[in-house]
Amino acid sequence: MIMWAMSDRTLPRSLRMIEGFGVHSYRLLDEAGNSTFVKFHWRPELGVQSTVWDEAMKLQAADNDFHRRDLFEAIAAGDFPAWKLCVQLFTEEEAESFPFDHLDPTKIIPEDLVPLQEIGRMVLDRWPDNFFQDTEQVAFCPANIPPGIDFSNDPLLQGRLFSYLDTQLIRLGGPNFHQIPVNAPRCPFANHQRDGHMQMANPGGRVNYEPSSLQDGTPRASQRAGFPSFAERADDAGKGRVRPASFADHYTQARQFFLSLEAPEQAHLASALVFELSKVETLAVRKRMVGNLRHVHEELARRVTDGLGLPALPPPPEVVVPAQDMPPAPEVRIIGRMQQTLQGRCIGILIDDGSDAATIKAVRKAAEKDGAQVRIVAPKVGGATLSDGSHLPADGQLAGTPSVLFDAVAIVLDPAAGKQLAKESAAVDFAAFAWAHLKAIAADAGAAPLLKAANVGKDAGVVEAAAVKDFIAAARTRQWAREPKLRTLA
Repeated sequence: MIMWAMSDRTLPRSLRMIEGFGVHSYRLLDEAGNSTFVKFHWRPELGVQSTVWDEAMKLQAADNDFHRRDLFEAIAAGDFPAWKLCVQLFTEEEAESFPFDHLDPTKIIPEDLVPLQEIGRMVLDRWPDNFFQDTEQVAFCPANIPPGIDFSNDPLLQGRLFSYLDTQLIRLGGPNFHQIPVNAPRCPFANHQRDGHMQMANPGGRVNYEPSSLQDGTPRASQRAGFPSFAERADDAGKGRVRPASFADHYTQARQFFLSLEAPEQAHLASALVFELSKVETLAVRKRMVGNLRHVHEELARRVTDGLGLPALPPPPEVVVPAQDMPPAPEVRIIGRMQQTLQGRCIGILIDDGSDAATIKAVRKAAEKDGAQVRIVAPKVGGATLSDGSHLPADGQLAGTPSVLFDAVAIVLDPAAGKQLAKESAAVDFAAFAWAHLKAIAADAGAAPLLKAANVGKDAGVVEAAAVKDFIAAARTRQWAREPKLRTLA
């Protein structure tokens, strides 16, 4: 979990580009009662993408509602966020062959062992009409499952079956929270839950149990349509408050995760550990943490040791199960898993009076053709008068619309405007942060003074504004080769 939390996974570019997967194994049951283990996954159709750390901090300052606004604007534009629902299916016998215990919720099942199978799709095509009704009263509870799904013996899942129910009873005020419309099943259902706070179903009759001699026609549990459970054979082992011995391997998958990342992601993870541990006041705690990292990977521990300024590698603690080498799991990476398109991305074009109308039109047309949204930024929110005499309104004022809000930027300026904006800190920051955050930059000759003032260098991601195809290609990804020139990473 520490590897995941310190990785770029926790800096998503958008909620539309974030994966979700359950940590628990469930069971699927067929009509004959046969069981298959299952893990559920949501895969974003736009692919996964992250920001860099400094960018994430500046996004928080630029727009505290950035992720909500990003989701809202995508839905409003008809660019509906979508995820594929996938499953990993495996038998009891296959589970026994895994080099880890799949009931341990800190473990993932690598896709080279069990590939994902796509079974469905979720699309967000509207916002709630009333947030209180449709979100504030949502009661997530893993105990609420349809026939055909059953629980495994994952101990954390078993605890959640109780604790989540208690949470909703207290949070929503009573036992009938499943009757609130947002929580109510869409299919017909019946239970023997009677009366209580917020009872709205008006159950008739005298009894809330079955069978009953006091009333005819009371609901009866159906062996065919009711909830079935897997007929699992119980072993002879005693129950106890102990950690299963099969859960004792804490480092193998942490090692696999680190080694599966691309080099820039490894550097980000090590730097994040340095950043967070630098805030830990107690030196002994810092050393213990680095000692634990030695069980994950010696190189990672050394990089964090150097970043913290420790005089030597701290000793590793004793370990029950040493880390084993496993094949890489490419699915845990972010770099290389973006979609090679601008679909779902946003391009910012900085303009001012005299900006070349044809260049702006060409960049906008190409970006929108590739699926991007385009936003015009100008020193004044009213916009600017272009080279052909036309007036182009702005979507945002320069001072309040920094480049952190965009996936790539184009800077199209008249030479006089370029010289003037080179003296404007908001404009300098616009270009400097696009460069620092590894984004593609298209610029015409008039923007040269601004790029110079912002210390924007030259690489494959900085192109002439007229080279529209090159800009679109560069905008589809981050310029990872640029990063070592800009910041010291662990």
